[in-house]
Amino acid sequence: MRYEESIIEGRNAVSEAIKSGRPIDRIFVLDGCQDGPVNTIKREAKKRDIQVRFVKKERLDQLSETGHHQGVLAYVAAYEYASLEDVFKAAKDKGEDPFILLLDGIEDPHNLGAIIRTANQAGAHGVIIPKNRAATLTATVARTSAGAINYTPVVKVTNLTRCIEEMKKEGLWFVCADMKGEVMYRQNLTGPIGLVIGSEGEGVSRLVKEACDLTAAIPMKGDIDSLNASVAAGVLCYEIVRQRMMQ
Repeated sequence: MRYEESIIEGRNAVSEAIKSGRPIDRIFVLDGCQDGPVNTIKREAKKRDIQVRFVKKERLDQLSETGHHQGVLAYVAAYEYASLEDVFKAAKDKGEDPFILLLDGIEDPHNLGAIIRTANQAGAHGVIIPKNRAATLTATVARTSAGAINYTPVVKVTNLTRCIEEMKKEGLWFVCADMKGEVMYRQNLTGPIGLVIGSEGEGVSRLVKEACDLTAAIPMKGDIDSLNASVAAGVLCYEIVRQRMMQ
């Protein structure tokens, strides 16, 4: 379901948005605010695993569009998030082994949109992003995905490492993109697979990398040390596609 990307301001408005089940990406609360309505918002947000950030008044004023935030405002996603069940169902409906992308620390919405677009074209059944320190489903992401966001499920999870461990129980194995890994052409990338892509600067975080079964590197022949994250995702996705077609 599509929503208009928006900022909701004020205690009553944010509280009602939480109760209605709208896809809230994060809530900003004035640092030190502990009154009853704000505590209720924080409690309800925790139940629904919505991230709450505490910020100074100057930051809240900067984010506000109306100037009447009452110490609370929330960002609502442009699109509704899917569940892991939706992703596995997409694979089952097509009679295919699950092929899932997991993104660790991708903060640029243009990169996220481009990766969703590539995931769709490569036949991936879903994309998983973390709740914190990551781009979310904004209108910019939707535009950059060129409409792929309407067809490829995007799941937001609290902890990528825990998510990987849970999906291993469903028979998936995980390959992590890493410059120090084995060259991807020498790897067997068939079967039910999760491809983990990290940020351009930091790469995949240590705990997530340790949860993966192997690492795969893209051969580099140039003078710089890395590719754009969305380009790297495309190269690795299509190596997986190539190997699946050869089976």
